[in-house]
Amino acid sequence: MKMRLQKMKWPAIAWWAVAVTLMVAAPANAQPTSRLGVGANYWTALSSVKVDNVDRDGFSFLASYQYRPGLLGMQLDLEWLPDRFGEKAYAPAAYVVLGRGLYAAAGVGMVHQDGDWADNPFVALRAGVDLEFLQFLFLDLGISYRFDSKTKLSDAFDDIDTDTLYLGAAVRMAF
Repeated sequence: MKMRLQKMKWPAIAWWAVAVTLMVAAPANAQPTSRLGVGANYWTALSSVKVDNVDRDGFSFLASYQYRPGLLGMQLDLEWLPDRFGEKAYAPAAYVVLGRGLYAAAGVGMVHQDGDWADNPFVALRAGVDLEFLQFLFLDLGISYRFDSKTKLSDAFDDIDTDTLYLGAAVRMAF
């Protein structure tokens, strides 16, 4: 058993978390709600980045899917970072979400940058407010903290610490 857990990669762990969430989240009488949307984030690295011509902050864009059957739900994001420390990056992530209007979430994801996947996944904690404008239209405003491993950049001599703070908004339509 110990050997199997060590060989299990982050996508397998994330999909198991999603499966468990779907099995236990919905009360028997609740109607499941799926939401699909897009959003944007402003992000900033919490440590200084000592690499020439590289900003320590920027914007990212995301496509998002949520399954929110009750107080417990799940969220899948695909984030595009057009200028993450001077390079393009993508970051798929899976979250477990707790709450309705006010919520907290914990997730795991992986960064794909400069043609390679990161050596280790990032862990994210998120808090926010999910506002319902119409029965089918939601605005999500939140703040996230990502615990990330060190990142290798082509212009840097040393790996840089990429723990990052995100402020974001997303618009989602329920179906």
